[in-house]
Amino acid sequence: MARLARLSFSGLPHHVIQRGHNGQPIFLHTADYQRMLDLLQEYAKKCEVAVHAYALLPDHFHLLITPKTETGVPQMLQAIGRRYVRYFNDAQGRTGTLWDGRYRSTVLQPELYVLPCMVAMDLNPVRAGLAVAASDYAWSSHGHYVGRRVDRLLTPHAQFWGLGNTPFAREAAYAEQIQGGLGAPQQQALADATLKGWALGDAAFLQELQKTTPRRLSKGQAGRPPRTPAQP
Repeated sequence: MARLARLSFSGLPHHVIQRGHNGQPIFLHTADYQRMLDLLQEYAKKCEVAVHAYALLPDHFHLLITPKTETGVPQMLQAIGRRYVRYFNDAQGRTGTLWDGRYRSTVLQPELYVLPCMVAMDLNPVRAGLAVAASDYAWSSHGHYVGRRVDRLLTPHAQFWGLGNTPFAREAAYAEQIQGGLGAPQQQALADATLKGWALGDAAFLQELQKTTPRRLSKGQAGRPPRTPAQP
């Protein structure tokens, strides 16, 4: 069965996961994490992709990004993937693949899933046992959003700006969301959609999005969507 083409829509947030081959580490030293952040900054600008959030873990990474064009996400991920593998292989004296196949991604309905996705990403190191709290982990965007540091890689999404009228109010509101955590259904929905390539949103969002692509957007759809009747 042919695998589905990845979804890529301009102006909408995408959650991306890229894992190491067979669960192997892709970051071993501080320099490796920093190299990935440098590449993200370089190619986000070149490919016109806004980076809203990230979490770099030893064997995989997460991104929350919005492309200006439909080709922005694949172009950025392919360029970063090639450059980082070359860097990592040279540094470790190794050859061969580093990634566990192609990256996984989903398109998110912003008002429902941008903030939950950010919370899930920030808490990923805690769930993995890499940190006691999100604020303890250095290689995520969490510190920027709670006012601990300024990260020039990041472009806050409109959903974050809507948390308050001042930087302090936004930071406090976001920290409160982190404290509250994420419910199991939301966590599972984000993971399933990203790993399986389905768009994530309510029925109206999916219906509107389906008008722009022949590719099915959710598991419940069978085959190609019906054609829209020709207008008189």
